[in-house]
Amino acid sequence: MSEKKVITQRGLWFEEFETGVLYQHRPGRTITEADNVLFTTLTMNTQALHLDAAFADALPPFNQRLVNSMFTLSTLVGLSVAQLTQGTIVGNLGFGEVAFPKPLFHGDTLYAETEVTDKRESKSRPGEGIVTFSHVGRNQHGDVVATASRKTMVRKRPEGEAQ
Repeated sequence: MSEKKVITQRGLWFEEFETGVLYQHRPGRTITEADNVLFTTLTMNTQALHLDAAFADALPPFNQRLVNSMFTLSTLVGLSVAQLTQGTIVGNLGFGEVAFPKPLFHGDTLYAETEVTDKRESKSRPGEGIVTFSHVGRNQHGDVVATASRKTMVRKRPEGEAQ
């Protein structure tokens, strides 16, 4: 009896990333009121725009509570993990150019896409490389609700690891 081929879900090794490639991460994530309230309270963010419906409902231009932008950013990055960095990332090196051009509201669905904008081998850490991502989050209507650039340290393919 022959051995079965085994495929383990993982992110990409440094060598597998190509600049200019756009990854669309699916499924999206529908944001609930419970998600927003839990994240906001866990992070000690007492902003009434996230927690107080009567307050937020009375404020133009949105007249409703907004999803916490840090939750939006965290979810945007989180949606990319399984496809890009699961088990292959060493760590995040930094974020830059974070923007929230439109808000998310309870019941909106966040979809993420990531483009690899740069990669280089690490000068100080053999076996690792630095990959720069450009993340874009869109709601269910296709409106851009979040953007961020992120630098990560990623492992190179281990010797003997099948391609």
